[in-house]
Amino acid sequence: MKENISKSILRVDSRKKINGEAKYISDWKFDNVLYAKTIRSTVAKAKILSITLPEIPAGYYIVDKNEVPGINRMQTVVSDHPVFAENDVQYIGQPILLVVGPDREIIYSIVAKIEIQYKEQEALFTLEEAEKKSTVFTDYHYRKGEPETVFQQSGQLIEDEFTTGYQEHVYLEPQGIAAEFKEDTLFVYGSMQCPFYVKNALLDTMDLPEDKIRVVQTITGGAFGGKEEFPSLTACHVAIAAHKTRHPIMMIYDRSEDILCSTKRHPSKIRYKVAFDKNNQVLALDVDVLLNAGAYNGLSPAVLQRAIFAAGGVYNIPHINVRGRNFMTNAVPSGAYRGFGAPQTIFGIEMLFYNIAVKLGVDPLEYKMRHLLKKNDPTSTGGQIREEVKLPEIIKKVIEKSDYYNKLKTNKKYQGIGISLFLHGCGFTGKGESVINGKITLEKNKDIVTLKVSSVEMGQGAETALRKIVAQTLKIPIENVIYGEVDTGLVPDSGPTVASRTTMIVGGLLRETAMEMKTRWNETEQFEISKRYEHPKYLHWDDDNFSGDAYPVYSWGANVAEVEIDPVSYEITIKNIEAVYDVGVPIDNRALKGQMQGGIAQGIGWATIEVMESENGKLKQSNLTDYKVPTSMDIPEIHCSFVLNPYEFGPFGAKCAGELPSVGVPPAVAEAVANALNKTINHLPITPEKLMEIDNGN
Repeated sequence: MKENISKSILRVDSRKKINGEAKYISDWKFDNVLYAKTIRSTVAKAKILSITLPEIPAGYYIVDKNEVPGINRMQTVVSDHPVFAENDVQYIGQPILLVVGPDREIIYSIVAKIEIQYKEQEALFTLEEAEKKSTVFTDYHYRKGEPETVFQQSGQLIEDEFTTGYQEHVYLEPQGIAAEFKEDTLFVYGSMQCPFYVKNALLDTMDLPEDKIRVVQTITGGAFGGKEEFPSLTACHVAIAAHKTRHPIMMIYDRSEDILCSTKRHPSKIRYKVAFDKNNQVLALDVDVLLNAGAYNGLSPAVLQRAIFAAGGVYNIPHINVRGRNFMTNAVPSGAYRGFGAPQTIFGIEMLFYNIAVKLGVDPLEYKMRHLLKKNDPTSTGGQIREEVKLPEIIKKVIEKSDYYNKLKTNKKYQGIGISLFLHGCGFTGKGESVINGKITLEKNKDIVTLKVSSVEMGQGAETALRKIVAQTLKIPIENVIYGEVDTGLVPDSGPTVASRTTMIVGGLLRETAMEMKTRWNETEQFEISKRYEHPKYLHWDDDNFSGDAYPVYSWGANVAEVEIDPVSYEITIKNIEAVYDVGVPIDNRALKGQMQGGIAQGIGWATIEVMESENGKLKQSNLTDYKVPTSMDIPEIHCSFVLNPYEFGPFGAKCAGELPSVGVPPAVAEAVANALNKTINHLPITPEKLMEIDNGN
């Protein structure tokens, strides 16, 4: 077995002052700073007829579309979101202009006096309305085998449908960005996941040479995908304001504004048609995935790809036809959220198999295990599972630890237990990693090694994991490994800190580079070594037909959830979560368990209490009183363990981990609730009101 560095001891860097404090962007101080407040649309869809401004005091400014030096579009996968609204607005919360000045009270006084006249237009608010109007942003399709023929010939067909709702990120630190010009160079600082995404957006919007823009990630208090693409928009706002005023600009959102306008997890509707063979095995699947993208397409095509590539889950379905569509609605744009589309489709496929088993009168777990993928099996996109699939070992372990079958037999009504089986593709989809062509640099100066990467620490432990990989490879103390400042002027573009890619992709590059550095360790002069990522040569992908290896490798898992339901209030109490994962080889056991427990907590919230609804395009839950997330009182005992399964190209055998826990726990909870009530659960979140209707047959 490859070397397991999980037992390495993390030692504190003796050169750094450790005082338990972190300097977030809101703690930064600038001379002559001005503050910015955004004026946002209060209607969902309308033409802007007029904007009436009050008298603007000296030293205060209005910044709008007319101040944009370059392109008035935020660059992302589909660059369709205006930096500032032009002649119309498409969702409540869309930015129209900024009020900028030195005193926040005066800024708010100006804001209160601005009048905007609209001519409202017919808007779309739900997936159902959007589907009727066919407001499709993106329409993807792939198939494996001959599903049409199977459906024509099969005498056994069933259909099922599943829906999921919004989810708010609720990172502890709200969105915050600052900008200033130092001579002729624009510096942007902020809470973000992807500094080079922000830089590329600024290059378009500011029309400056590449060497005249530097983006610096500040200490980031949580992100979960919510600081992937969204900070690019805010960065453009403060940069334009700094360009106009030639003052440093600071913009920090309060929680209500953050919830109002930042991206969310995509609401979804997933439809299945199933054909069986004579032994009741699933022979063919037809899957239709609908995502609510909101008012602009943005990052949604990438989310949709991951959603549809996960449509078959951990199951070997010989014939599969998958369609995926992003729909335009006049709602806040949806975007990245931990799991990136896979939680929606994994919930669907897991509950589909559970519902089939219940209808057939067979044990759901046994039925699922009949269909499991194995090594050398084809994936849903016609690629190949090349690694050993340790799901049988994972399942055996999670069953024993949870006492699954005994509790399944002895539980009474309103007590339930459920099990989910799941996978997650590691890294970007298809050719994504090759397109990114991520680069890292290691610098050696005497006995000190500095990592130069654009991967950010945002509470997930990346700094610790990557330093440990280098330290262990070089056989030097970890305090001799420095994590360089994430500044686009100082580090290469290693790719974004998303898609569960940091440890496996960036860490793998660092491991390779450190091995080369080790051969030159006795050189006395300071030197650097850089490397770029290359996909394993055996991978094949057809981007036009979504055919081949969607990912280089997968991580796997199984969760068991136990629930109790109050027979009067129908409130769900999660009693226990048992989780077993294959993430290759853990780099840091303690940090990894923390990642898994945090992801499970988020999954529990999405599955049960995190209700976010809109009325005529306006979110009803605009603060943390109305939008409820799990507290310590809502989180049960969570037991996490791992099955070792080293990946050849991962550092010390590591694979992806960060998104995996959010994928697995929602269907486990839903199955436990279904088991407790002996009713079908086809919707998330599972609210007491909905359960009362279901249990009473309404």
